[in-house]
Amino acid sequence: MPTENALALARQRGLDLIEVSPTAVPPVCRISDYGRLKYEQAKKDKDARKKQRGFELKEVKLRPKIETHDYEVKARMAERLLMDGGKVKVTIMFRGREITYTGFGRRLLDRMAEDMSPLATVEREPRLEGKNMFMILAPRQVPLGPPKFTSAHPPKHHHDDVEAHPEEQQSAIGSASSA
Repeated sequence: MPTENALALARQRGLDLIEVSPTAVPPVCRISDYGRLKYEQAKKDKDARKKQRGFELKEVKLRPKIETHDYEVKARMAERLLMDGGKVKVTIMFRGREITYTGFGRRLLDRMAEDMSPLATVEREPRLEGKNMFMILAPRQVPLGPPKFTSAHPPKHHHDDVEAHPEEQQSAIGSASSA
């Protein structure tokens, strides 16, 4: 149909002539309400964004000469972030001459990857950029096992025992004041 006839038909119906496929020969058009088409397209885009899962990237920073307990605290933090569904960037920061011992940092990142293996996969292998070495861990859809550092039950509070025996508490106060 010629363009002029299509435009006349669209005006007669009180609608718009919308070009669907401009690259086709001849171009494909349809008569419809343009505002309605834009509304439906926006609705489809919104639904697509809603279904798309966005990952948050959180960072855990370590030093090459980290102590065991400090490492466990950082590993516990990484586990918590992975269980929340976010990606974790593990960074080793080298200061001064420590940069000559990148092997320590590499072993530390390999250890972290091994410890996080039930919960995460290595998305980006350890890599040195400037004075920092980093790797990125992505959470597994289905964990292979329990976390290594985070316990399943909450920590117990010791103040419950003190409230259970008020007479012992009273005698301890009395003996402290007489001394």
